[in-house]
Amino acid sequence: MSTIPARDAAGWQRLDAAHHLHGFADPRAVRGEGALVVARAEGIYVWDADGRRLIDGLAGLWCVALGYGRPELADAAARQMRELSYAKTFFGQAAPVAIELARTLAELAPGDLDVAFFSSSGSEANETAVRLVRRFWQLEGRPEKGILLSREFAYHGSTALTASLGGMSAMHAQAGVDPSVEHVLPPYAWRHGAGLSPDELGRRAADALEERILALGADRVAAFFGEPLQGAGGVIVPPESYWPRVQEVCRRHDVLLVADEVITGFGRTGRWFGCERFGIEPDLMTIAKAVTSGYLPLSATLVGRRVARRLEEGGVLAHGYTYSGHPVACAVALENLRILREEGWIERVSEKTGPHLQRRLREAFAGHPLVGEVRGAGLIAAVELSPDPARRARFEPEGSMGARVLRCALDNGLLFRAVRDSLCVCPPLVIGEAEIDDLVDRLARSLDQAARSGVTPSASRAPRDRP
Repeated sequence: MSTIPARDAAGWQRLDAAHHLHGFADPRAVRGEGALVVARAEGIYVWDADGRRLIDGLAGLWCVALGYGRPELADAAARQMRELSYAKTFFGQAAPVAIELARTLAELAPGDLDVAFFSSSGSEANETAVRLVRRFWQLEGRPEKGILLSREFAYHGSTALTASLGGMSAMHAQAGVDPSVEHVLPPYAWRHGAGLSPDELGRRAADALEERILALGADRVAAFFGEPLQGAGGVIVPPESYWPRVQEVCRRHDVLLVADEVITGFGRTGRWFGCERFGIEPDLMTIAKAVTSGYLPLSATLVGRRVARRLEEGGVLAHGYTYSGHPVACAVALENLRILREEGWIERVSEKTGPHLQRRLREAFAGHPLVGEVRGAGLIAAVELSPDPARRARFEPEGSMGARVLRCALDNGLLFRAVRDSLCVCPPLVIGEAEIDDLVDRLARSLDQAARSGVTPSASRAPRDRP
């Protein structure tokens, strides 16, 4: 029997306003408008405390790959809790289920990423990657290689260091930027690609990375962190010319390449990993989110052979988390991966639903006076809004139109994410083609309603070369 008392939506909102601090939300706005209280969910849908059903067009937070309410995942958790509810990975200990998950990830991962260090979130996985990179260069006798490179609009987490590693200016304004982190130009066609072909833009962004390495001194640069496509930065999809050139630059200057697959891993782009779609061969790779379909917190930093062998020679690794390799989370991950494999969801994204989403979005917004670009890969996409697409102009204040569409979409029974004025969708992998049609129709209707309601935030500015 549940120990949670029965309350109406207003009651939950009052308690939330009094006792709960939300991430990435204005506390005053939450108190004034009331939190969206999600009471239950099934498949691709969630229901709020008022009983309203909404399409979850963001798969929770880019994570609920298999949708909500899969009994197999709940059963896997319950079985493991009864058998072994907790086991640590400190001091050379491990549960069988954690060992089996490490083996399975090594089998699935591209290249020679054969070793896993477990944690509980993408932030922790990327923080771990930094620790391992720096330890590697210490053991190589090159401790001066400590600078970390990332990109503008990157997102790598919310811990103090990973917030710096990301390229989100709002986070930097609150937390500052660690002096060991530098940011370079992203392959963002809408902002930086005017007058350039996709191939030229990809090479320009990759060259910007090499120019920064050379300016800093390759003997001081430890690693480059990059998402195969930049998710929380607005679903920035790189041209085909970008990653091969980036990889060549990193190899030539002996800079470790870390692929952040926290959003793109486990089928989102139509392949098991975004690295496979974009031809990346990283030295380390971080995963989280869809590894358990969001049912329990779990992440991992996967380590390639060169780095792993050096770490093995370095004695005690003074790093870890209480919940690293938690057996219940590992059991859910194994069952989740089994379902993804045996039910063929990744192949379905590649062959059917991914192409259908990309096609329907382009059809729905072709020629729209407020749409500058539709971009995406597999079951992740963004619709970039502009008051004057021909000039690549931006709304003023930036993000105002995206926020307006977001509010209209809630009334139309759709959840998604507005990043600046990019409307980002990332539905569960189990979404069907008819449900994709419904999602796109609701998104288009919401944009039209937002454009008609009140005074459209039309004051704009021409794009700058850098954000």
